[in-house]
Amino acid sequence: MVAIRRLPVLIFLASAATLAGAFAFQYFGGLQPCILCLYQRYPHGIAMVLLVAALVLGTGGRVGRGLMFLCGAVFLVGAGIAVYHVGVEQHWWLGTASCGTTASPSANLAELRARLLATPVVRCDEAAWSLFGISMAGYNGLISLALAALSGFAAARPDDRIA
Repeated sequence: MVAIRRLPVLIFLASAATLAGAFAFQYFGGLQPCILCLYQRYPHGIAMVLLVAALVLGTGGRVGRGLMFLCGAVFLVGAGIAVYHVGVEQHWWLGTASCGTTASPSANLAELRARLLATPVVRCDEAAWSLFGISMAGYNGLISLALAALSGFAAARPDDRIA
């Protein structure tokens, strides 16, 4: 038998590895993220905080199971963002208004022009990397769905053991 308290550790490590992979592609691979890529990182960070809280409070009790359920919901939101991004990449629908730019408004036109010229344009509708026809957003969606299912499984168990 595997103690249910190990499942949040596994989910935490998988989420941390997903974030580490995203940062590795960015900082070592030179693939700058678009705004939707950045949005996909937030659910992993939020879920990791919830997982730590669940581990500290114990996963077998009502609060711990509630945190695991909330963690699953956060991963579902992350999967939704990823699916939306895949749709933008596939041109099924338009991206957000901030897709295509990461520049922020500035005080004057000269400063804005300098920022725009120095900032690389990263479009949301172009996959920067793919493997077997699946983009990073697609893989993130699959990973997020799997982690949501594992979190839901951990939340649904009334006892402290998985048979």
